[in-house]
Amino acid sequence: MTGPLRLRSRDPGFPAAFAALVNGRREADAGVGRDVAAIVADVCARGDAALQELTRRFDGHDLDETGWRIGREEMNAALRDLDPALRAALELAAARIRTFHAEQRPADGERTDDLGVRMGARWRAVDAAGLYVPGGRAAYPSSVLMNAIPAKVAGVERVVMVTPTPGGEVNPAVLAAAAIAGVDEAWRVGGAQAVAALAFGTKRIAAVDVVVGPGNAWVAEAKRQLYGVVGIDMVAGPSEIVVVADDGCDPEWIAADLLSQAEHDPASQSILFTDGAAFADAVAAAVDRQLGALATGAVAGRSWADNGAIVVVDDLAETPPLVDRLAPEHLELAVADPEPLFARVRHAGSVFLGRHAPEAVGDYVAGPNHVLPTGQRARFASGLSVLDFMKRTSFIALDAEALRAIGPAAVTLARAEGLPAHAASVALRLGVTPPGGTP
Repeated sequence: MTGPLRLRSRDPGFPAAFAALVNGRREADAGVGRDVAAIVADVCARGDAALQELTRRFDGHDLDETGWRIGREEMNAALRDLDPALRAALELAAARIRTFHAEQRPADGERTDDLGVRMGARWRAVDAAGLYVPGGRAAYPSSVLMNAIPAKVAGVERVVMVTPTPGGEVNPAVLAAAAIAGVDEAWRVGGAQAVAALAFGTKRIAAVDVVVGPGNAWVAEAKRQLYGVVGIDMVAGPSEIVVVADDGCDPEWIAADLLSQAEHDPASQSILFTDGAAFADAVAAAVDRQLGALATGAVAGRSWADNGAIVVVDDLAETPPLVDRLAPEHLELAVADPEPLFARVRHAGSVFLGRHAPEAVGDYVAGPNHVLPTGQRARFASGLSVLDFMKRTSFIALDAEALRAIGPAAVTLARAEGLPAHAASVALRLGVTPPGGTP
């Protein structure tokens, strides 16, 4: 491992070097796309038979023997037997997530304008939502809460969890979190094949309307390919964190913050902006020390060496436009007064303000969702919310007087667009001969 990229904003080559950092791709290659397309086609064609075969190949167990479905009683038993401290932590997180997301639920609205046209919109939840929960490199009960609770707050009646289960075993904390969050169904199926099953439906697993949740490159690619067959939250890539810190911070704290994302995956990315070269060196040294003690050190070390970066600027006021070009999943503003910088940042999935707001607290118990856009998608996308499980239907009501007020303009526009039936549908109600005669 060679160590992270080191840049200084005052160096002549900085613009080109920073552009290379921004444009570096850490996501799936074409081979993954081909593999996923084959899996999706297989599940579409053979349904449960394909799921059984692929689960045997990738997870090493036969669903007929270990059981396809995880029953509600199994989830409740896992919750009942969970370590009390872990249960309390999950319940605290669930309560805070539920409260935050309840405030996002939109209200129906309508108005009648001065011409007598009544118009508005109503919001309704989708009927069913699928939740993908990783179960390979690590199992994340926090992801169950972050994905299932907004769905339930939205009013989704059927929340379906799919999760890979190597050897048929499920992490008890994942099952306990499913019980807390109110998951309705759970299946021992993972990978791209699970996303395809949720999208198309099989004899055992009924189709859903929306698929959410993080996963590996194959899961992300399946969501990308199946968008339109089913709704998706986002196409998520490897995790990212950008930390803006000054030398008033403890280097050990900042090193831990950078490693908190590096330990997710070798393709994760951690970037530090600071205005102190000596502080940058201290953080780099702290990262090296902490890597030696981390159980996840091999993964985190590879991520830090291959994708990490330390950028030294003359003034932290330079950082907002640089941050915006990265549009990171997570942004920490670890400075004494983060508000001036925060006011200038336009593109970030979630921002953590001040020295005592590490990104890791947002992963678990703060309340806002930790499912966030990656790969610069924060330029146009937002984190998971209640709105991902709802859709808006507009409505319009007119009486004869209101139609007389605005109908003639509709007739004129229809004629201009060469659509005589459109014109007639309005003109006939106005009691006038449609332009060009009655169709």
